[in-house]
Amino acid sequence: MNRTEMAAIAVFAVLAVLVLSSSLGATPGASNSPGSATNAAAVSVAPMAACTQKNVYLGSAGHFEVLAGTTVTNTGKTTVHGNLGVSPGSAVTGFPPGTVTGTIDKANTAAASAQRALVTAYNNASGRTNCPIAVAGNLGGQTLGPGLYKSTSSLSISSGALTLTAHGHPGAVFIFQIATKFTMSSGRHVILAGGAQQRNIYWVVGSSATLGTTSVLYGTILAHKSISMATGAVIHGRALANIGAVTMGASIVGHAPMGQPAATPVNVPLPRYVARPFP
Repeated sequence: MNRTEMAAIAVFAVLAVLVLSSSLGATPGASNSPGSATNAAAVSVAPMAACTQKNVYLGSAGHFEVLAGTTVTNTGKTTVHGNLGVSPGSAVTGFPPGTVTGTIDKANTAAASAQRALVTAYNNASGRTNCPIAVAGNLGGQTLGPGLYKSTSSLSISSGALTLTAHGHPGAVFIFQIATKFTMSSGRHVILAGGAQQRNIYWVVGSSATLGTTSVLYGTILAHKSISMATGAVIHGRALANIGAVTMGASIVGHAPMGQPAATPVNVPLPRYVARPFP
């Protein structure tokens, strides 16, 4: 083999390497570091995974659809699909005409245990700090994905429906930390999309929650003070109040429409955190 033939073979080999590298998406001399183009997709996915929220462990509070600290008061044909409890208070009025499909626990061991579990769950949910998203004012008309949403004052759903979408992940968790009051205007709805489930949605209210006439909410309300439901208001989930009352008027709590999961306790491991009393 002469020198000309050897040179031709060498050139062919170099060209073959370049063609092969191009077909594999690599660039000679390029780095595969996290900042390189070949890893751009991995970099964009990682922060989303890091911000995933864990469910809030409700413990024995999850066995109640309605739980109050002082009284439970009802007017009209309210239906509680599940158990109702009150502790340390013992007053439950308006049943009948309201109905409870489960048990009514008044100032007994079950209700007291549920209240202690509620304090633990509230402290856990209100103490979350993983990738908080600031929200304020009115959430009506918005579409929100899974995550931790933090309001430093009051929060409302007042100018349209709020859509919560899990983007095809039925285990996705939504947590709303609300420093003071939470209000839903009359006729306003929360709408679930993309596989979102009521058992993975938490409204952590620093003072009291008020649901207007015929409003519809999905998820569990964990309120420091009280929860008030106007005529025809619906909670597909739970109404859990620590030191105050739960007031209902021809309302529905705990019922899920066809195609939505039933309101059941969420039994997941409790993350480590430092418990603290309500403010």
